[in-house]
Amino acid sequence: METRPIMTNAIEVKNLTKYYPATGSGQAFLAVDKINFTVEKGEIFGFLGPNGAGKSTTQRMLTSLLTPSEGQIRILGHDLAHDAYPAKGQIGLVPEESNVYTELTAWDNLMFTGRLYRMSKDDRNARAEELLKIFGLWEKKDVKAENFSKGMRRRLSIAMAIIHKPALLFLDEPTPGLDAQSARAIQKIIRQLSKEGTTVFITTHQIEEANQLCDRVAIINQGKIAVIDTPEKLKQTFQQVQSVEIAFTGTPEGIKEKLTALPEVSSVIKIGDKWRLYNDAPPILLPHLVKFAEEENLSILSLNTLAPSLEDVFLQITGQEVGTIKVPPKPNKKRRKGGKR
Repeated sequence: METRPIMTNAIEVKNLTKYYPATGSGQAFLAVDKINFTVEKGEIFGFLGPNGAGKSTTQRMLTSLLTPSEGQIRILGHDLAHDAYPAKGQIGLVPEESNVYTELTAWDNLMFTGRLYRMSKDDRNARAEELLKIFGLWEKKDVKAENFSKGMRRRLSIAMAIIHKPALLFLDEPTPGLDAQSARAIQKIIRQLSKEGTTVFITTHQIEEANQLCDRVAIINQGKIAVIDTPEKLKQTFQQVQSVEIAFTGTPEGIKEKLTALPEVSSVIKIGDKWRLYNDAPPILLPHLVKFAEEENLSILSLNTLAPSLEDVFLQITGQEVGTIKVPPKPNKKRRKGGKR
């Protein structure tokens, strides 16, 4: 009688490394550098990082699309290097670029995928009907996917990935470019899958999406895992990126420079009609802002203190610019002349 492996985690990664040797005039490139992490069963796990950080390379190795240079991957208790087949049958994958066959109908796309997973005709018919209704595509089941919107194709792509009820679902950038309604629908589906016991691994650079969806997040930068924790704990850890957001009745000349010169302010950015001032101690800054408004003959329209966001944490760790917000690192203390750099 075959003994099934004991599974404590859905994913276990040890010293995972991927480097590309030099070719021609190009230099050798280390894409992923000895990373270690685990993903618990039923968890929604976010894998974040700027472009080129190693996110997609890591996911390709986890789904056996790419062979690691070094290290070990265990998926659902199976060593991917020596026992990949049982793991592959329990994995669903939604790539960043749609894998929907546009010349086929929604129904035929699901039938084709179900056959790939060797589902019986009755099982795939029942599951396809269930999924198309859940994803709001039942009325379009006989319409070719080439006539679908981007959001509809994305929903169909996820339906194809979960038709066989995988234990582990990989999602690469699930919602970028979608309208708000489609993005919310997909997020709702992801939460429901997690409630039903599916482990969801999301590769993304959408900070707010990870904040809303994920139980834990890992931030990878330059091929290394910088930090792993829950979104809220990460925010609490990085209290130095607290901020005050204020809107005035006017915009006097040189206002940004004047706000930056206020006590306790490390940086200032403009967001719409508001100014966000990053600082270590908002309560100390508030009276200085009131005094500033009086001196400049301005009225304060709104004033809010903000705890660190996951985006602020991301920026602090990676030093990358995301959207319009950029938090520069604090300057290092002056080094002695001739000292080590």
